[in-house]
Amino acid sequence: MKRTRPDADDAWTKAERKLLDRLKTPMAIQCFLEGAEYSAESTYRSPRQVLHDCCAHCTDGALFAAAALRRLGDPPLIMDLRAVRDDDHLVAVFRRDGRLGAVAKSNFSGLRYREPVYRSLRELAMSYFDGFFNVEGERTLREYSALFSLARFDRLHWMTDTVCLDYVITRLDASRHYPIAPRRIIAKFEKVDERSYRAGMLGVKEEGLWRP
Repeated sequence: MKRTRPDADDAWTKAERKLLDRLKTPMAIQCFLEGAEYSAESTYRSPRQVLHDCCAHCTDGALFAAAALRRLGDPPLIMDLRAVRDDDHLVAVFRRDGRLGAVAKSNFSGLRYREPVYRSLRELAMSYFDGFFNVEGERTLREYSALFSLARFDRLHWMTDTVCLDYVITRLDASRHYPIAPRRIIAKFEKVDERSYRAGMLGVKEEGLWRP
């Protein structure tokens, strides 16, 4: 499969390419992220740092997944899931046979991998709705972004350098977002039931939780 950019591989050392070559499918990338420690830090790690530290929060994980998916021939695309009274969430998006899937790192069990079965970006975004809640059980997902290409930041070396990452995320935050529902419907949202809450919180790292 043809790579998105012929020079994208040049960002990695030979040893790093050897490690990345083990991640031959989106699920293999997801498994790597599942094995990585969840980071409660507010700072960003580049994909290179994630590879070496084996530690990431959702933003780090999405950037790493986008870089790893790129080596499989996918464009490096991410989607922002915007929340209220909660952390936003980022996922790396890939396409197979015209359907969308996602790879993601999350402190919550329901906000991770998605098989490529979704026909539209909205379908993919809404698949995260039920698992998207805060520590008080409030449903917090409000908007999702258009697909955001990281390829435009290649000159800033986003895959290997942390210096540009604040700028990249600022640009993502300023990009077009779409509401998940009208305000009148959002105003009537019920809290998550206890069983779903416990399932979503399974294995969370307490210091990484957003709290009111």
